[in-house]
This record gives sequence, C-alpha cells and structure tokens, in this order.
Amino acid sequence: MPVVDNAVYVDGRRTAEPPSLEHTFELLRGQDGRDGQGGRAMAWIGLYRPTDEEIASVAAEFGLHELAVEDAVHAHQRPKLERYGETLFMVLRPARYDDRGEAVEIDELHVFVGADFAVTVRHAPKPDLALVRRRLEDEPEVLRQGPDAVLYAILDCVVDDYLPVVAELQNDVDEIETQVFGGDPGVSRRIYALSREVIEFQRACEPLLAMLESLLAGFEDHGADVELQRGLRDVADHATRVAERVEGFRQLLTSILTVNASLIAQRQSEETTRLTQSSLDQGEQVKKISSWAAILFAPSLVGGVYGMNFERMPELDWAPGYPLALLLMLLVSLALYVMFKRRGWL
Repeated sequence: MPVVDNAVYVDGRRTAEPPSLEHTFELLRGQDGRDGQGGRAMAWIGLYRPTDEEIASVAAEFGLHELAVEDAVHAHQRPKLERYGETLFMVLRPARYDDRGEAVEIDELHVFVGADFAVTVRHAPKPDLALVRRRLEDEPEVLRQGPDAVLYAILDCVVDDYLPVVAELQNDVDEIETQVFGGDPGVSRRIYALSREVIEFQRACEPLLAMLESLLAGFEDHGADVELQRGLRDVADHATRVAERVEGFRQLLTSILTVNASLIAQRQSEETTRLTQSSLDQGEQVKKISSWAAILFAPSLVGGVYGMNFERMPELDWAPGYPLALLLMLLVSLALYVMFKRRGWL
C-alpha cells in the first residue's frame, strides 16, 4: 500500500484521517493552516514506494522541486540536505544489522518538510516510522512544533537505530581479533567482508554530521523551539559518537589485516624453516646410512671375491691368506670410517 499513513494534526493532535491524499489537501486548505482556536494545522503523509501519480500529486500540492521529486522516485541517493525555497529535502540512510548474514543492511528514506506538511518516502520496510508517529502523538507538546518536530523525531529514530549496528560491529571485530591470534586460516576473508560493511555504514552515517550542523543553524535562524534545538543537538552528539566509533572500526580492521598478514608470513617462515631443518636432518641421516653402507661394502666385496670357490684362484692354498683377507677387510673398513668421520658424515 503506497500511502502508509495520512493524517492532519492541529495543535499537536491528530484531528483527521482522510481516506485519500486529495481529501488531505482539501482539508488542509480548508483549515488554512489554523483551527478556530489559533492552533497550527499540519499534514503528515507517509508513502511507501509510491507510484508516479501519487508522488506527482503530492509534489503539485506542496510545490516540491522537480529535482527532489526525481531523487525520491528513483532512490539510490547519497545522504544529503537541500533547501528549495521554504521546503527542506533530506535523504537519510537508515541502517540495521542482519544477524544471519553478518551484514549491515542500508536502507533509504526521503523526507520533505515545509511550513505545514511533512512527507516521508520509503523504498524499504525499515525504518518503521509508525513507531515515530505514535511516540510523537503521545507527546503533543512536541508535535505542536509542527514539521520541525517530525523531522527531529525521524532523525532521532535513524540515529538511535545506528547504535545496535555499532554494537554488533564491535562484537564482530572482537571475534575477528580472537580468530586472528588463534590462527584461523579463513579470517582474512571475514576481515575483508567486514571492512566493506564498515565502509558502507560509514558512508551512510558520516554525512549526517554536516547535515545536522546545517539543520541546527537553520533551527536557530528561524527561532525553532529551544527544547527542539536541544533535542537536535543531542541527536548530533549521538551521530558524532557513532561516526567516531565507525571510523575507529575502519582503522582497527586495517591494522588487524596488517597484523594478520604479518602472522601469516611468520607462520609460513616458520613452516619453511621447519621443512628446511627436516631436509637437513634427513640429509644427515642419508649421509650416515651411506657411510655405513660403504664401510660394510668393502668387507663384503673381499668376502664375495674369495667366496666364489673357483679351483684355480691365487692364495687359496696360501697359509696366511685367510688372516690377510680379514686384515684387509678391517683396514679398508677402518680407513673408510676415518675418512667419513673427518668429513662429519658419522
């Protein structure tokens, strides 16, 4: 349903719920901005994905600038605050945290504020401005301030919704720090993904600081209610703290990514050192085996030659032949042992 809520307020209280926008326009013109007791009349219209005809009707009635209307229809705008004559146009980027996907969802909200009207255009289910409307209706003294009060309440809602997002991002950063120093191999991907989320969130909330500063200056210039100005300053303080924490997350994630890269390099270096040492140890073992094999090969060779049992072999009938063969085996083996020992193979 494109028209989510449509009401006329007089002196801070809901006095009519017209069945259509045309009835709202007629009623507001009939009030001529005031009731019989001098109370100020205001229309508050909430639209959700309105059709071109509906937004054109609202634009024609309230004299909305065509550029602002085009932005509201096509959406995908950056946060900004623009003034067209007596009409103020604001683009806000509310945020919420998706627990299942561990992602920050950025929505878009357009607000038109004039002397006797407030029009909100949403392209996503959140934020739920019905809660904002009910809260203001429970505080008629605030709502009596007119469209300025509506704008303040919407800004307060958007900034308050940033706080749970900041808390969830803090939890994610803490978990990533644990993963990094725990040696989790998949943490690099998570760091990169969270960095993207933080940057998108920063793009949504950081421009709000300048917008609130400009809005406060405007409130002071046209003499808005003092309590309303104080409330808007409080919203600006909260927005500043959110922006500072988000900037801190961005810098911290950059540092964590650097530390993680260093730890990965260190682990790779340690693994390379271990493999190198293992290769060296294996080479030493091969040297020892080869040395003993050579030492044992010499007597085996002599024994093999004299064990062929041919009838006509020299020294077979020679009396000192056997002890000399043993002595030869011993001398060759000892010579090989000494040589390998000096080379450090044994």
